[in-house]
Amino acid sequence: MLRTQIQLPEDQHRRLRRWARQRGISLAEAVRRCVTEQLAQEGSSPTREERVQAALAVCGRYANRSGPSRAAIEHDRHLADAYGR
Repeated sequence: MLRTQIQLPEDQHRRLRRWARQRGISLAEAVRRCVTEQLAQEGSSPTREERVQAALAVCGRYANRSGPSRAAIEHDRHLADAYGR
């Protein structure tokens, strides 16, 4: 384990100390848990590239079986209808 020194605003320090006390853990363990949780959340979020690939994977998969629609051609009219203009 590596030793690291950090500075926290007073309010953040007070809240973290209270959180640690409620769980019966040290302030250092509280910081480790918060860091672990944040890194886990970031690690589970898809990257931009993964989101782009997922979006591209569905392109063209849901073609209208009755033929092409005119939705793109009539986009402005549909939008005006939707907003009551």
